[in-house]
Amino acid sequence: MAQTSMAQSKPKVVVTRKLPDPVEARMRELFDVELNASDEPLTSEQLIEAVQRAQVLVPTVTDRIDSRILARAGPDLKLIANFGAGVDNIDVATANARNIVVTNTPGVLTEDTADMTMALILATARRVVEGAQVVQGHQFTGWSPTWMLGRRIWGKRLGVIGMGRIGQAVARRARAFGLTIHYHNRRPVQPAISSALEATYWESLDQMLARVDVVSVNCPHTPATFHLLSARRLRLLQPHAIVVNTARGEVIDEAALANMLARGELAGAGLDVYEHEPHINPKLMKLPNVVLLPHMGSATVEGRIDMGEKVLVNIKTFLDGHRPPDRVIPAML
Repeated sequence: MAQTSMAQSKPKVVVTRKLPDPVEARMRELFDVELNASDEPLTSEQLIEAVQRAQVLVPTVTDRIDSRILARAGPDLKLIANFGAGVDNIDVATANARNIVVTNTPGVLTEDTADMTMALILATARRVVEGAQVVQGHQFTGWSPTWMLGRRIWGKRLGVIGMGRIGQAVARRARAFGLTIHYHNRRPVQPAISSALEATYWESLDQMLARVDVVSVNCPHTPATFHLLSARRLRLLQPHAIVVNTARGEVIDEAALANMLARGELAGAGLDVYEHEPHINPKLMKLPNVVLLPHMGSATVEGRIDMGEKVLVNIKTFLDGHRPPDRVIPAML
């Protein structure tokens, strides 16, 4: 088997971005590894060169491993161990057809991303960033009873789009802040989970959107979820609603969202991801009712080290001739 032959000598592993120091140190011990000390994203040509010489590729969300790049892969490439939970940056179907195993790092970022989602809900509803900018700009002249008024979240309705691990973690936090939980998913969650969260399932996303005060996007980006929050669906939201996205930017029609926010048809948005990342719609940059973060939902020391450890386990398991614990197959998408 290819795995066995690779295990007999240190396999060639190419890592596309700088990873936490403990993870890189362990990779140096285990593999013949090429690291990216500059942390600059690889160009398409550099990715092609990487897949031609690697036995294992460790990409991140910034690397588009599409069919064009996979078609140029060398015969030794047997594993793509993605450093990240989402795999929308990889053409998994093409990789599978070429007998290249794809793995990811699910689960370890759940709590960190849920924390950031809750932070964005609070920051957007209570105008935290606006207030901080006033103080930092030396413009605070004293308290006023009608100035910087935000929205109370206690007693409001939260609509979670995608009730997986992260969606459930967001719901747990939101309940503690007094929100009632509503959710849209491909299918209802288990009754025990629904009961614990006191969550209401909506088969119709349209009907849920028309009734909630806060929307949290927590579903993956797939062909089925591209622009799931389309211009039509965004118009179903009430004018006082806010939209928070810590999943993938492509799930929302960003141009439509920006236009509605600019016209005052939505109260606000908290975004950590963008449709054409790292480019951000210029309209969003100018709006005071929008909180914009640089894709930092999973950016904790603990989370990133846990991600690296999952990558290591997936590589080692594969090299030992076993099925990696986090293998991704097209049917899972």
